[in-house]
Amino acid sequence: MKLLRERYRSFGHALRGLSTLVRTQHNARIHLVAAASVVTAGWFVELGSSEWVLLTLTITLVFLAEAVNTALEFLADAVMPIQHPLIGKAKNVAAAGVLLAAIASVVVGILLFGPRIAQAN
Repeated sequence: MKLLRERYRSFGHALRGLSTLVRTQHNARIHLVAAASVVTAGWFVELGSSEWVLLTLTITLVFLAEAVNTALEFLADAVMPIQHPLIGKAKNVAAAGVLLAAIASVVVGILLFGPRIAQAN
């Protein structure tokens, strides 16, 4: 029973973290709108199950990168509130990870939706 309570508490922490991510990060809200848009488009064009898997993994990758970037920024700001060149580099590298995930998501979107759009024209 104690283990179950601990897992429930951990789940609560994760949900609070997700809430913090969306409430405090403008880019996370943009990702959320983009994810809702592509899910709606995927439903509209009737993606197959493997395409849904790819879309789900891609959306998750972007949110994971944004979450890690945000966590690193919060931690860095707590440890070193004044500017430091190495902290700046760490933040830039984390932001690059988000950028790479976002670029990959655009490529996946083009591969999934491009042929359908081309076929419609």
